[in-house]
Amino acid sequence: MEYFIGILLAIIVIIIVGLILRKRVYDEVDRQEGWKMDIMNRNITSQLSRIKKLNLSGETQEKFESWKERWELILSKELPDIEEYLFDAEEAADRYRFPTAKKTLRKSDQVLHSIEKDIEKILLELEELMESEESSRKEIEHIQPTIKELRKQLSQNRFQYGKAEVRFEVELDELDESLHKYHELVNSGNYLEGKTLVDTIKEELSSIETVIQEFPAVYKAFKQELPSQIDDLYNGIKEMKEDGYRVEHLGFEKEIHNYQQRILDFVNDLEKGETSEAKVFKEELDERIQEMYQLLEKEAIAKNFMETQIPSYQESLDEIAASFNNTKTDVEELKKTYYFDDQDMEKYLSLEQSIAQLHKQFEEILNELEDSDRTHTELREKLEVGFEQLDALKEKHDDFKLSVYNLRKDEIEAKEKLSDMRDQLQQVHRKVKKSNIPGVPEYIWKLSNDATEKNKQVLESLDKHPLDIAGVQRALSEAQDTLNQLVEQTDDMLEQAQLTEQVIQYANRYRSKYPILAAKLSESESLFRSYEYELALETAVKALKEVDPNALEYIEENRMIIH
Repeated sequence: MEYFIGILLAIIVIIIVGLILRKRVYDEVDRQEGWKMDIMNRNITSQLSRIKKLNLSGETQEKFESWKERWELILSKELPDIEEYLFDAEEAADRYRFPTAKKTLRKSDQVLHSIEKDIEKILLELEELMESEESSRKEIEHIQPTIKELRKQLSQNRFQYGKAEVRFEVELDELDESLHKYHELVNSGNYLEGKTLVDTIKEELSSIETVIQEFPAVYKAFKQELPSQIDDLYNGIKEMKEDGYRVEHLGFEKEIHNYQQRILDFVNDLEKGETSEAKVFKEELDERIQEMYQLLEKEAIAKNFMETQIPSYQESLDEIAASFNNTKTDVEELKKTYYFDDQDMEKYLSLEQSIAQLHKQFEEILNELEDSDRTHTELREKLEVGFEQLDALKEKHDDFKLSVYNLRKDEIEAKEKLSDMRDQLQQVHRKVKKSNIPGVPEYIWKLSNDATEKNKQVLESLDKHPLDIAGVQRALSEAQDTLNQLVEQTDDMLEQAQLTEQVIQYANRYRSKYPILAAKLSESESLFRSYEYELALETAVKALKEVDPNALEYIEENRMIIH
């Protein structure tokens, strides 16, 4: 029983699957049937009839016949074949021969795609042909009046074109011949070839129109303007040479003769209708003429500069030479009193050499000014460098004069500082004397003696001849360092002594109650009388803190109030 049921279920499944597959085949048949009907209903014949507006001959007739034959083949052969394929696919599906049905449908689908591509190609070529005819016709409507207008312009302005008018007329005649050929192509139905010819005519016409429009200005430039500019430039150079300007080295005359010949050559080219190279040459020549004028102007300005600045330069050079002579006298006098180190002497000698060098360079410039082989532009550059060197020399001279002045200034300042240090040393001695301490520690006496000795060394340095100010500065610095150390340590020592006395005075209130404290205070007093103020302070403070930890803070606060 179960076996029977299993077979029955299997049969049912097979039937269902078969029905589904057959439904899919039917759906695809319906889709392709609809596609086929869509193609049959397209109005291709009506589209092809548009071509009848053109001349049905030549290339156009060939294309029309080809398109018509292909469309008739589609209607009479390929679409009926599609119908057969679809019928065979349905029949195979009814018999559950699904692989055969799918194979047939694939074949019919391929045929339909091929038909679509061919139809698309036909319509595209048709549209291209129609557009070619229309665009060519519109272009011709513009081209013919343009040619006529150009002929009119040439006829009315013959003098502006010279012999080139004949060349332009020939080119316009060639365009008319191309137009005649275009009409022949159209009459014979070769519209695509005609479109290609129209594009060529349009491009050539644009080029000729541009040349005809630009030609008068270019031709006039080479016939009149450029020769006139060249002549003016040549005459200007000639006049400058007569007026003493040194322009021979520029070689402009030879260059101008070359340009004159090239202008004649380009006039011949222009009369043949060739303008492209002439336009480029004109731009180059305009730029070169401008450069020539700038160089000539530069030489003229340089000549004027030399004539006006030579006296000024000589005056400045004489002034700094006279000023240096005064400095030289001062230096010789100061050398008897002061010591000049090697660096200062190098600066001094360098100034003397620089002034001599500037005198030599100036003499060379004056000699070259008489020599016609050197341009004023070159000489101006030399003189400008001389002015720069002169300014730098003045600055160096001023720096050197300041250093000479500083020698005396440093001596005065050193003596004033020595006097101040002596006063400070005396103040230290008075402060110690007024303090009423038992005595002064040995290290304080030693520092005091050292400070005194250093002051003597400064004085000895100041008394030397010639005076070595650098040595004075070194001795002064050492003396100041020693004095600063003496002042600092003396203040510390007096501070310690004063605080020790205050601590002992405060601790005396506990002396009778604390024997150990009394002993330590006696030890501190003994150290105090032995000038051991720092150790005496440490001993007294340590003993007091053991009986009254806050005592030192109290002493410091009251001490601040007292102070």
